[in-house]
Amino acid sequence: MDTIAAIAAGGGAPSAIGIIRISGPECFGLCGRVFRSARPFGELEPRRMVLGDILDREGRVLDRGLAVRFPGPHSYTGEDSAEIHCHGSPVVLREALAALLAAGARQAGPGEFTKRAFLNGRLDLTQAEAVIDLIDAETAAAARNAAAQLDGGLRRRLEPIQEALLDVTSRFYAVVDYPDEDIRDVRPEEVRGAMIRAENALTCLLASCRRGQVLKRGVRTAIVGLPNAGKSSLLNALAGYDRAIVADVPGTTRDTVEESVLCGGVLLRLVDTAGLRETEDEVERLGVERSRKAMEAAELILLVQDGTAEVCPENKAHWEAEAALLNQVARTGKPWLCVKSKCDLTGPYAFSIGLIQKDANNPAACLCVSSVTGEGLGKLAEAIAALFPAGDPGEAGSLLTDQRQEDAARRALEALRRGREALENGMTPDAVLTDAEEALDTLGELTGRTAREEIVDRIFSRFCVGK
Repeated sequence: MDTIAAIAAGGGAPSAIGIIRISGPECFGLCGRVFRSARPFGELEPRRMVLGDILDREGRVLDRGLAVRFPGPHSYTGEDSAEIHCHGSPVVLREALAALLAAGARQAGPGEFTKRAFLNGRLDLTQAEAVIDLIDAETAAAARNAAAQLDGGLRRRLEPIQEALLDVTSRFYAVVDYPDEDIRDVRPEEVRGAMIRAENALTCLLASCRRGQVLKRGVRTAIVGLPNAGKSSLLNALAGYDRAIVADVPGTTRDTVEESVLCGGVLLRLVDTAGLRETEDEVERLGVERSRKAMEAAELILLVQDGTAEVCPENKAHWEAEAALLNQVARTGKPWLCVKSKCDLTGPYAFSIGLIQKDANNPAACLCVSSVTGEGLGKLAEAIAALFPAGDPGEAGSLLTDQRQEDAARRALEALRRGREALENGMTPDAVLTDAEEALDTLGELTGRTAREEIVDRIFSRFCVGK
């Protein structure tokens, strides 16, 4: 492999500290031409920062900073690596990188340092994916899960499944290849037992997908309701600042407005929508259509109702529209919550057009909130947390957080089920061996042991340069 270099921190805007990473067989020699210290770079004590001068392409002093070397294989990439720490001026970083490139290094591609760590056996594919998850984490829970997965949490959960299947398949081949040896035949009940254990473990693993994906990307949440119900005020209250325009005039929101907030420990991707009503205004009509699409795409729906609307004959049309919208939301089959707004003007009271029955998709029935005083927002957070529970802290690192991981685990499970059913229908162990091997290969895709090159390339293309 050649030697690569990239700016790993800073470079985009001035910062206190900037970092350049270098890795490859000529790493220490190249660094010695750009970083000047009391001792030659290759003789510096490993993993210890040293003060020195950072030189440009002409050998002139560009900055004074620190450098550290990591001899392979005990480095992040598994090969000789180093870091140069300088002041975070984008100019200094670019000039220092240019000096390394002029000395013979190559500009690293996206994720190339971590890809080398994977190819050199320092990380498996689930750990490599955890690196980008850790960088992109937007909540403390997501960061903890990614850190535990980087520590091998998911790999350790998969290893017993793979070992059980390997034991069965390898013993079968041993009996076939060495018939004269005293090797006990593989009995059908052994194969069935191994498959059932692997099947149960994968079923439990797949059950973690929803929690893992909620941790990683949050919950797409549509705030819907009739015009002037208080939807934008609720978005602003949850966001903590005036993200959406609020006015007493119905139909103020003409387009969807999006914001990410942490509520009840759950990352919500809030989408404030235009009020749902029939309208002759072409622009508002387009906004209403987008609102309906946002509701269809949502994983959680917050149905906001105006708590100041009076129950009287004059408001019959309003309450009929509220009832129709409520039924429409409930029929989606998605998790949803009914939120009575403006309770600072009315005080909490029972739902006016009929009791909403609590169910798995709506654990709180109806919540009264005030976007002005914040009253009821804590209860809303509790209801959202109940819909999207965090799970057992001990699961951290062993949750499937990626669609690729889920797909591989699901295909492995399907192969195991086919094999077990065939065995229970009277097939001999050798006939179901193909299914067990398919499950092993698919689990190998998950960890990277048998992953195709295009899958690996696609994963690392998501990384930033320098990582």
